[in-house]
Amino acid sequence: MTTDTYASGRHSGQRQMLNKVPEVTLYFWVIKVLCTTVGETAADLLNDNLGLGLTNTSYLMSTLLVVTLVFQFRARVYVPSLYWLSVVLISVVGTLISDNLTDNLGVPLETTTAVFGVALAVTFIAWYASERTLSIHSIRSTRREGFYWLAILFTFALGTAAGDLTAEKLDLGYWPSAMVFATLIAAVAVAHRTLDLNAVWSFWIAYILTRPLGASLGDYLSQPVADGGLGLGTVGTSALFLVVILGLVVFLTRTRRDVTEEAAVSPQEG
Repeated sequence: MTTDTYASGRHSGQRQMLNKVPEVTLYFWVIKVLCTTVGETAADLLNDNLGLGLTNTSYLMSTLLVVTLVFQFRARVYVPSLYWLSVVLISVVGTLISDNLTDNLGVPLETTTAVFGVALAVTFIAWYASERTLSIHSIRSTRREGFYWLAILFTFALGTAAGDLTAEKLDLGYWPSAMVFATLIAAVAVAHRTLDLNAVWSFWIAYILTRPLGASLGDYLSQPVADGGLGLGTVGTSALFLVVILGLVVFLTRTRRDVTEEAAVSPQEG
């Protein structure tokens, strides 16, 4: 870490640490999509199959998320198991927030999509105004990590609402909806590589779009054939994806292939 970074940390009074998030690799995107799928199916599993109900499920998963984030914030380096557990839980909670507004309070999907979109935009504006960067290669202080996880929460809630809106309200169906979002992600990747679309914004746009992609895939795999799914059920889908996530996290923990090299972090990003 550079002298300028340490000086900045002393001046702001923030606890400085190594970058707390993984490098953006193929592993990152694969696990991210798997987490978003689990977020959709696990919420349905706990709510419906285990009979906890939407409210009790929300309390339980929110409590687990808060406890996990306490450990995540206390860590001074990126820990794959802790980080991805946080992502899985925040994926479930983001889904539950959207479902509570729609199912319990009767808020239309168009409204929740718009509200979460505005909330995410406000988070990005406040983050940039405070830190002058939205780069995930600079999550090296508690304040930046707070902005990061708040943005992640809103991306999951927004993605859930947008995914439900396209698949159900607009009646596109689960698989066509997944293909729509996959195409949009591919378009962002092409724009970044060929049109020099800003790397930070390319990342966040793709990150947002992977949520409805994962949600649509989760519904497609788990929902009954009569409803347009494959009928694998929430138990089978959740278990399968959790096992794959666990295997990849163990692999990354052992190989450290997604650890951000300290020298690769530009002082200007700090």
